[in-house]
Amino acid sequence: MSPVGQSKRPDEFYEIRLSLPDWDGWKPGQFVMVRPVSWELDLLWARPFSISSVDNESVTIFIQKVGRGTARMARLAPGDQVALWGPLGNSFAMEPDTPTLLLAGGIGIAPFRGYVEHHPHPENLRLFLAHRLPVECYPFGLLSARVDSRCMLEAQPCDLDLIIAAMRAQIAEYAALGGLVLACGPTPFMRTVQTFAAEFGARAQVSLENRMACGVGACLGCVTRDGEGHHVQVCTRGPIFWSDKVQL
Repeated sequence: MSPVGQSKRPDEFYEIRLSLPDWDGWKPGQFVMVRPVSWELDLLWARPFSISSVDNESVTIFIQKVGRGTARMARLAPGDQVALWGPLGNSFAMEPDTPTLLLAGGIGIAPFRGYVEHHPHPENLRLFLAHRLPVECYPFGLLSARVDSRCMLEAQPCDLDLIIAAMRAQIAEYAALGGLVLACGPTPFMRTVQTFAAEFGARAQVSLENRMACGVGACLGCVTRDGEGHHVQVCTRGPIFWSDKVQL
């Protein structure tokens, strides 16, 4: 467990490293459900987190303290036990020879660390991060050292228009190249991606951040609607959808 960056609350962002389970493998974009054993009956439900990175010894997840569960997780110490199940869900498309644009909204940058680390041709990647807190709060530096990267801070209302314009221009560019657009972030961010992907005919995938309780499709707490209006579970049918196949 280690804090990341600086914000109005210096301990707001954390990276948590968990011992690597006996996995056959994982793919960037998948997630895990995590529940510390110390929660006992106080907090019943596990919390979902994108897998940020995996090495031979550990799984790294990136969290922002936003509620009781993540606040309690920020107090984990080395040796504390957690229940972890995964890897869950599907993964981002990876086309090594295709120009690929990674669009991240805030903590939505988390799964792109693993994507960049495991991409065979990172020179074909570009990362764009839109963020509200200082960029040092995010693992942006780890990615910008590997791929072409740009970030824009939303510090005041007028900045949002600039960010949206930058997203529109980049999605148009990658659509013209026959490229791939991958996005992760809050719902308004994803709707913007979906709108511009439809406008320019871009091939785009969006990773949804719906609330989850079980992670295996049983509780139906994370349902969304697919392109035909049918209810589908984000945890098992997603969390990644082609932008023209889901309603946001």
